[in-house]
Amino acid sequence: MAKAPVLTPRADDFPRWYQDLIGKAELADNGPVRGTMVIRPYGYGLWERMQAEMDARIKETGTENAYFPLLIPQSYLTREADHVEGFAPELAVVTHGGGKELEEPAVVRPTSETIVNEYFSKWVQSYRDLPLLINQWANVVRWELRPRLFLRTSEFLWQEGHTAHATYEEARDFAARIQREVYGDFLENVLAIDFVSGRKTAKERFAGAVNTLTLESMMGDGKALQMVTSHELGQNFAKAFQTRYLSREGTQELVWQTSWGSTTRMIGALVMTHGDDDGLRVPPRLAHIQVVVLAIKGDEAVLAKVREVGDRLRAAGLRVRVDDRTDVPFGRRAVDWELKGVPARVEIGPRDLENGTAMLARRIPGGKEPVATDALAGLLPALLEEDQALLLEQSRARRESRTTDVSTIAEAVEAVTAGGWARIPWADLGEEGEARLAEQSLTVRCLIAQDGSVPDAEDAPGNLAVVARAY
Repeated sequence: MAKAPVLTPRADDFPRWYQDLIGKAELADNGPVRGTMVIRPYGYGLWERMQAEMDARIKETGTENAYFPLLIPQSYLTREADHVEGFAPELAVVTHGGGKELEEPAVVRPTSETIVNEYFSKWVQSYRDLPLLINQWANVVRWELRPRLFLRTSEFLWQEGHTAHATYEEARDFAARIQREVYGDFLENVLAIDFVSGRKTAKERFAGAVNTLTLESMMGDGKALQMVTSHELGQNFAKAFQTRYLSREGTQELVWQTSWGSTTRMIGALVMTHGDDDGLRVPPRLAHIQVVVLAIKGDEAVLAKVREVGDRLRAAGLRVRVDDRTDVPFGRRAVDWELKGVPARVEIGPRDLENGTAMLARRIPGGKEPVATDALAGLLPALLEEDQALLLEQSRARRESRTTDVSTIAEAVEAVTAGGWARIPWADLGEEGEARLAEQSLTVRCLIAQDGSVPDAEDAPGNLAVVARAY
């Protein structure tokens, strides 16, 4: 009788495969309150690496980290009409504290534009105070009716940037810079995930924004996932909170603003983009464990060699875990590390010791081969870079091969139903066509120019709408 697979095959049931992998790779568990999650150490290690890489890029733009309260007076949200309308269905509201009813209910932070502006209006007095560039790493709560670990949870972790500028042009350019130099660079060069960069339609725009930029990626099943967004807020929140500055000419002016964010949803994207039927595949530049060195048996000489090799690889600048748990069967440990997607496994047993070799298993391209232990430190960095490039190449090839140019709504529906994306001229679709697509659970993920770049305006001639079924 054939042995049952560890994971549900993706081709049989992609959502079940995803849930299996999240659990068996020890990324997360469901929390005790519906819609919440417990991020396990291996999953949190991925998030820490994501944080470190993005935080460095954010700081290179001149943005500084700060922290704002989790509880926001409910009245703050009512000051910007579109904002409160957009978030009202997702709000968690605190009405009692310390055994008493609160004088004013407090909203558990769904996003921080309102409370940030309350303080920006105090901190900004003159053009000399601009630009004001703030980011925070925090948790937010948006009550989710159909939760899925990492993809849609009632509480999730994220970073949210908030900036104030003297002119529209400065704010517009900064939002685009964040999208390009922080998010785009991170997705491509660390997560190895291909994307389309574009503008959201008015229907899909962030509540309270005048423009939303987005990076959309194709998952392994052909659906789209919104990876990150960067918003031009115009002066909407500045008007609501009277965030003004004294210009060089001595006049009082409203600031122009942006906000932008990325979340733990990217861990879900990592799984669905790079995972296969054997588990996760983690890009080497992201991996908090790039190489695991396994002892096949509990022989003292083998254990000593495993630890020695681990030390050599660390000295070569690699992130290494030594697995000398020989009380756990080797086969089980090898499968566990494969499920977790560690890019390289170095396996050493008594026979390897005699030959001066180790068995090198590469998770991303697959395959095993014996390698001299003395050569590992010099060989592995280049191999890991090859594997990093391969993941991006595969992600890009998937999107390009499964995206179809169409000219009618019927053709767009057919292309998406077949498991891909469609590109259709916005002039042929328009808001009426967008509404018709929504009736079939299809969305316009973004608008792009003919050359694939971000268009200057939503209604620019030649805009293409990218249509997909989305998570």
